[in-house]
Amino acid sequence: MEIVCLDLEGVLVPEIWIAFSEAVGIPELRRTTRDEPDYNKLMRFRLDVLRRHGLGLPQIRQTIAGIDPFPGAREFLDELRAATQVMILSDTFTQFASPLMRKLGWPTLLCNTLTVAPDGAVTGYRLRAEKTKLVTVRALQSIGYDTVAVGDSFNDLDMIRAGKAGFLFRSTDAIKRDNPDLPAFETYGELLAAIRAVLD
Repeated sequence: MEIVCLDLEGVLVPEIWIAFSEAVGIPELRRTTRDEPDYNKLMRFRLDVLRRHGLGLPQIRQTIAGIDPFPGAREFLDELRAATQVMILSDTFTQFASPLMRKLGWPTLLCNTLTVAPDGAVTGYRLRAEKTKLVTVRALQSIGYDTVAVGDSFNDLDMIRAGKAGFLFRSTDAIKRDNPDLPAFETYGELLAAIRAVLD
């Protein structure tokens, strides 16, 4: 039995923090897990920037409402779900996810949670576990699944390497250069064909 584990941002939808950075004109918020391998360090930095600029969840949600999946992402996901079990493993947050999941046809998503004050200020975050993606893949393997994983960032590499097969999708040149053994694809057609080859 196989299950495909997909990253969300950068694979199916644009990076939320980059879109928010552009919307509010704060270049510092463009930094993502493609740039910073330490997720806790990245989130502490983001929360500090939000606090300094007086921004919170309502402003972020306003940006998310205008984000659409990448062209072809919904069709790719539908075809993949018709062939096998699929789970999205993301370091995004439950408070961000619903509009994006609706546009993707409500796939299964496991992600993290923000702590939010009554005034909408983001005061912290809670991870499902340390190394959430790897821990989830290991848990799926413990109940009999072979995992196939797809991602684009530093925080995806553990889950990509842990399973039956793993692929980079629209990753950075630096990540591809540092991981030359991982197949890397730029189109959903190529990625779907590669996954199907593993499933057959």
